Amino acid sequence: MSQCRERTISKRTVDALFVDDQDAVFWDRNLQGFGVRVYPSGRKVYVVQTRGPGGSKRVTLGRHGDITADEARKSAAGIIDRIKTGQEPVPAEPEKETGPTVADLAERFMRAHVAINCKPATAVRYGGLLRNSILPVLGSMPLGAVERRHVADLHHALRDRPSTANRSVDILKKMFSLAAVWGLHPQNRNPCRSVRKYKERKPQRFLSAEEYQRLGRVLDEAEAEGTAWRPAIAALRLLILTGCRRNEILSLRWDDVDRSSAELRLRDAKTGGRMVPLTPTAAAVLDAIPRMPGNPWVIAGKKPGKHLRNVNDLWYRLREQSDLEDVRLHDLRHSWASRALALGESLPMIGRQLGHTQVQTTARYAHLAQDTERVSAARVAGSIEADIMVPRAKAA
Repeated sequence: MSQCRERTISKRTVDALFVDDQDAVFWDRNLQGFGVRVYPSGRKVYVVQTRGPGGSKRVTLGRHGDITADEARKSAAGIIDRIKTGQEPVPAEPEKETGPTVADLAERFMRAHVAINCKPATAVRYGGLLRNSILPVLGSMPLGAVERRHVADLHHALRDRPSTANRSVDILKKMFSLAAVWGLHPQNRNPCRSVRKYKERKPQRFLSAEEYQRLGRVLDEAEAEGTAWRPAIAALRLLILTGCRRNEILSLRWDDVDRSSAELRLRDAKTGGRMVPLTPTAAAVLDAIPRMPGNPWVIAGKKPGKHLRNVNDLWYRLREQSDLEDVRLHDLRHSWASRALALGESLPMIGRQLGHTQVQTTARYAHLAQDTERVSAARVAGSIEADIMVPRAKAA
């Protein structure tokens, strides 16, 4: 039988402990139930033994050298408390989450949702965010293991790119919502909830009357000199005149041009089908576009039967010639809204014509509306002032 002796257990005392022919337990004088078992081979192991509601229990803590005496003492104190209160000496390790991973969900999300419900450009954008930002961090995690802190950490890691950070959280939130619908994840456990988005500074650039004139001259020159594809020039003119999105014009078919009602039918617009009034000036631009035999597209591409896919290269060249290097193609849409406000159109009317489905999208132009209202108020006040001041001058 092993012998039981008492010592004050510390690194120095444990290092000095030896037995000849039989293992022995040396108990600590200060923490009852904590000891070290010493073997004739020289091996020394920290142990705990104490009694609880379920009887006496002994637990091996670890080998001296692998853990220190102080580490063993701290661990022993916790285990003694657990045994005395009827708990298991060592808490059971939580079961590892299994099941579909974030990567599995992403694959189904792209296949069963994005490919069916989203436009090709959106699918490309979602795929890029998943591939470059989301999956490298969370892809291998089971869905049930993803917590809010994981999403918040991902969002924070992308803080130098606020738009990318926010869109990544948006995609994850939609993915987990669909996972609940598909029975892959519990309802009301979306880890993306309450992740506070970063403020995004969306630059707004509006063309002045003089800048419009410069751009118009450059477009005329490019067309007259034959230095650009004529349908591409027409596309830029239609973007300027209608406020439409780039792809709404590039994907326009001749069948979508309704001359009788003077409208353009945008069947595949970003926010759903809508009608855009066809002004006489825009109609004149359409009349000047050469129709390609067998090609249904208004903005025909150079390949037979195809439409033009991009006008960015032409835009970069023409904006440089117009001294408008800081103007993006999408700023033509902002400029259309700015001019509409300057002419007294209301924000709701502008939102309908631009195809906005949410009021806050059009609300970005509210400050321009306030400027227009101030100018109008000053003009009215000036008119009234002229009337009320003249009689006073005569009376004086």
